[in-house]
Amino acid sequence: MNGLALHERPTGSASWRLALPHTAAAVPVARALVRTALSEVEQAPDCDTAELLTAELVANAVEHTAGRGPIELVVEVAPTGCQVEVHDPDPAPPGQLTRPVLEEPDVWQEGGRGLLLIRALSASCGHRPTPKGKAVWFTLPAVPAQRRPR
Repeated sequence: MNGLALHERPTGSASWRLALPHTAAAVPVARALVRTALSEVEQAPDCDTAELLTAELVANAVEHTAGRGPIELVVEVAPTGCQVEVHDPDPAPPGQLTRPVLEEPDVWQEGGRGLLLIRALSASCGHRPTPKGKAVWFTLPAVPAQRRPR
């Protein structure tokens, strides 16, 4: 038989790239793409963590970058884990993503914790300039599939 049988999951690397609107509607779409991408591999990173961190990256891009052009979500899944990137049109680096935190967020404020979550829960994170702005990313390691009771 050529190709994968329907019951076999891919064992190599795969990637997805999706343009998202520069609105809050992008967040659930991004979460759904990450959930779908990670469901396709045998040993995937923790899906809940990946969805949460993706939602934070997308929400930050929507809330803190100027412009009406789309943002872009890039999801790369490999046998060793995944990397998620969000590309936006603003070249300014994201606040406290890679710099030491000098001041803890106000516990009474709604926002201000997204980048701290990304730093705390990812294996690594960062940002890099792109020709059209910047990419902010995180990585998560793969974890063995848990056995389910029969």
